[in-house]
Amino acid sequence: MVKIKVYGNQKIDGIVPISGAKNSALPLLAAAILSSNSLKLKNVPPLLDVSTMLDLLESLGATYQINQDSMYANTIELKADSIYNFTAPYEIVKKMRASILVLGPLLARFGKCKVSLPGGCAIGVRPIDLHLKGLEALGATIDLSDGYIRASAANGLKGSDFDFPTTTVTGTENVMLAATLAEGTTVLKNAALEPEIIDLANCLNKMGAKISGHGTSTIVIKGVTSLHEAEYSVMPDRIEAGTYAIAAGITRGRVDLIGGNFRKLLPSFIDKMEKAGLRFTDIENGLRVEYSGELSPISVNTEPFPGFPTDLQAQTMAMLCFVNGESNIYENIWENRFMHAAELMRMGANITVFQAHANIKGGKRLKGAPVMATDLRASISLVLAALAADGSTIIDRVYHLDRGYCCVKEKLANCGVTIDRIS
Repeated sequence: MVKIKVYGNQKIDGIVPISGAKNSALPLLAAAILSSNSLKLKNVPPLLDVSTMLDLLESLGATYQINQDSMYANTIELKADSIYNFTAPYEIVKKMRASILVLGPLLARFGKCKVSLPGGCAIGVRPIDLHLKGLEALGATIDLSDGYIRASAANGLKGSDFDFPTTTVTGTENVMLAATLAEGTTVLKNAALEPEIIDLANCLNKMGAKISGHGTSTIVIKGVTSLHEAEYSVMPDRIEAGTYAIAAGITRGRVDLIGGNFRKLLPSFIDKMEKAGLRFTDIENGLRVEYSGELSPISVNTEPFPGFPTDLQAQTMAMLCFVNGESNIYENIWENRFMHAAELMRMGANITVFQAHANIKGGKRLKGAPVMATDLRASISLVLAALAADGSTIIDRVYHLDRGYCCVKEKLANCGVTIDRIS
């Protein structure tokens, strides 16, 4: 099994090109199911989760071609004109929760599907009941049995109003995908505001959909009978950008994040990091992040966009271990997302976790130790902590890292930082 060896006391200093967003690329790939015409997606990151989604689409009968534009980005052309299988099997879906995103498109275009209940990171229950309630509001019949969702709409989906009881990003995406081909108008209320929702709506509109209101809590979808050929570029990964910003803070270094308007994509995160003492400067097509002196402790509450992203919580905790004073993190999205705390404590961190609250007493030097990645974001948080720790750290289960971070070793190397992949 491959592991990562991280050498401590290193400083990041250089340029990081930010790849396309994993959390946007996956629903965009699923959107290809809605049309018999080709969808060409640019700036797709070469990640394990993307490969898993392509495997799933191929198992349904879709075809695709990949052209490598750079080490960090691919162009993928998909065509779903020969879908013959309407079952998304457990063997593939168990690898990645985003596989559930094929449910809405299959149901909308073909009127039937059978999708395994999803798997993925063990960071919480992440129920899909809101997905199913939204699809039922559009006229779908849903049956859960033997670990599968069996959905049908013999007479097609019908537009309807649906108010999400709580905000759900993937649920908003799934119902929006389905409503694109539904007869009539669908109004989604309390819809998620995340930039990835906007990216999906923009791509669907390029394919011929009629969606408005994306980026607000009310999204209106006027159903169309079919979609046409389109080309679209995946938005930059705001979570990757935030991760390398934290790398500058934790290693007392500097990094230029290239590839997007990260102030717009990370408003609450940047505000909180500035309060901690990091300096952010606008540069051409990006943002410079610098350590500007001793960092200060902070209190963080994770929230849906535009709040502080839960996907940057683990990385922030790693940085706060090195900040003199007492910091607090309140995880309001997932109920089991502090598993990385135990691994940081193996390196000497002083962290107390009680339910959804983590108290970090920082300022103590951490020491390298054997640790284990428990989920995607936890994996990179351990890499960040190890870069600033004394000695070297061996990180196990790095397949989590490969699911969502493109070319970490190469990007860090361009910034003067060395990590090794070892057997």
